[in-house]
Amino acid sequence: MLHSTDNDGKPQYTPPSTLNSVPPIKGVASPIEQATIGRTLMIKGELSGNESLYIDGKVEGTITFKDHRVTVGRNGVVAANISAREVVIMGKVAGNVECSDRVDIRSEGSLTGDVISQRISVEDGAMLRGSVQLTPSDKKQEKNSVAEVPKAAAAGKS
Repeated sequence: MLHSTDNDGKPQYTPPSTLNSVPPIKGVASPIEQATIGRTLMIKGELSGNESLYIDGKVEGTITFKDHRVTVGRNGVVAANISAREVVIMGKVAGNVECSDRVDIRSEGSLTGDVISQRISVEDGAMLRGSVQLTPSDKKQEKNSVAEVPKAAAAGKS
């Protein structure tokens, strides 16, 4: 057998290990933009904004976050009408709630007021006093109006 002595004494190349001892750096996702009203805060007046809102304190007045979520935390006490895309209630709310998407009343939450929304969820143990009006979603309305157009066109031709 042939044996080469050219590599004797020279360091040999070893391929990098596929197991990396240092974990890869995870990409930092942007945090959810959410304003917070802490449990020691009390606000009277009109609240509006372009980010989601978490209320753990007391709020009186009106709350308008049309394209965002309003969450009333376990310690939250709200005496206000709320208008938002989505409302989650874990504390106490006295006022009307109007949502473009959904209202979610958790088991420890209570709502005294009327609800207008596309969807509603009320967990066991939650309290709801008031009326509920469910509105059809835009997608269903679009389907119905598109379906009626051919019928009307067909009726006009005969």
